[in-house]
Amino acid sequence: MREIIERAQGGDAEAFTLAVAGSIDQLYATAYLVLRDRPAAEDAVQDGLLRAWRGIPGLRDPARFDGWLRRIVMRAAIDSSRSRRPTVEVTFEPADPARAEQAVADRDLLDRAFARLVPLHRAILVLRYYLDLSVPDIARTLDVPEGTVKSRLHNAAKAMRSALGEVDRPDQDGIRP
Repeated sequence: MREIIERAQGGDAEAFTLAVAGSIDQLYATAYLVLRDRPAAEDAVQDGLLRAWRGIPGLRDPARFDGWLRRIVMRAAIDSSRSRRPTVEVTFEPADPARAEQAVADRDLLDRAFARLVPLHRAILVLRYYLDLSVPDIARTLDVPEGTVKSRLHNAAKAMRSALGEVDRPDQDGIRP
């Protein structure tokens, strides 16, 4: 892989395509979880890949390519979210039909709460709980100190708990939002 990345750093577009090919699905899934909108996620991945292509000559350590690429796409998704209003899309098929109604209700509750979070909170939760990255890995991905990651995780979890409480409470008319 190192050789492919070094070729890409030299301007070989085909090598760059090979280097990113295995990551596209995960990059898209991460961007989608942050943006909550398929076309916006596709655009963010495309923007991130373009940024990566332009910036690859400056990559100092080819062994860190995956984290570097993930960080660029995550930043592109966060940048995109600043100009977009998030949308909610529920697609879920539980394995046990007997619990289907409750599973859909739970998933809807989580989706609505997640949509209420600011993009930075969604991003940190996606990195930690969807991609299962450790605090040091998240710190490298976002290029911030580990203490900042811990603080952001704490604040994001607190915001998620609050958002869950808000979407679970009926409004004045007794209707849930």
